[in-house]
Amino acid sequence: MEAIVGVVVFAAIILGQAVKVLREYERAVIFRLGRLQRPAKGPGIIFIIPVVDRMLKVDLRVVTMDVPKQEVITKDNVPVSVNAVVYFRVMNPEDSVVAVENYIMATAQIAQTTLRSVVGQGELDSLLSEREHINSRLQQIIDEHTDPWGIKVSTVEIKDVELPDTMKRAMAKQAEAERERRAKIIAAEGEFQAAEKLAQAAEIIGKHPSAVQLRFLQTLTEVATEHNSTTIFPVPIDLFTPFLKAAEAVVPRESTPNP
Repeated sequence: MEAIVGVVVFAAIILGQAVKVLREYERAVIFRLGRLQRPAKGPGIIFIIPVVDRMLKVDLRVVTMDVPKQEVITKDNVPVSVNAVVYFRVMNPEDSVVAVENYIMATAQIAQTTLRSVVGQGELDSLLSEREHINSRLQQIIDEHTDPWGIKVSTVEIKDVELPDTMKRAMAKQAEAERERRAKIIAAEGEFQAAEKLAQAAEIIGKHPSAVQLRFLQTLTEVATEHNSTTIFPVPIDLFTPFLKAAEAVVPRESTPNP
């Protein structure tokens, strides 16, 4: 009886070691007597040979890796501090175990060195204005290095770029000067366009003298709406021209002596 109980206990132990349950996002990389068994097994229930097989679980979910802050000097000799985030996942479980000792640590080191290299090759203006292009380049380079390990890098994003205080003040002055320059240009363009329109209006009014009278009436209407106690009525000089000519014609006659 004791023998039967022992056999049952031994069988239960062996069965517990032989039967494994893997989640949907897990894969089992099995080494049988030291040799890799392809393909990786899972998910669900799998069976291994106790003592003979050695199983390693690999997580296939996306890993979010924070790249620590890196001190970099840009191409135009500006010191900056840059950090980033990398999103990657295991595409080939066998290679992630066989080709590299620790794929997470290896990917982290590649991401740090690539970030320093790419940022150091560009100027500060491109780093601030061409963020999307730099992210794409980082993703491409890191993905090429990690592809033999069965890793797929989907996204690399630069999170923050810290500048020295002196550089921040210089950039603020530059931005202020640029805004003042644009304001002066816009004001000058407005004056130029207004002058052109006034010249065109004067040309049209000169061809049609009655337009001057209409303009006077419109001015009176605008002044009347202001509820002013004094109304100024503009009179064109042209109205006095006939009277001036008549006066000039009368004066010589009066000065001529009678015979």
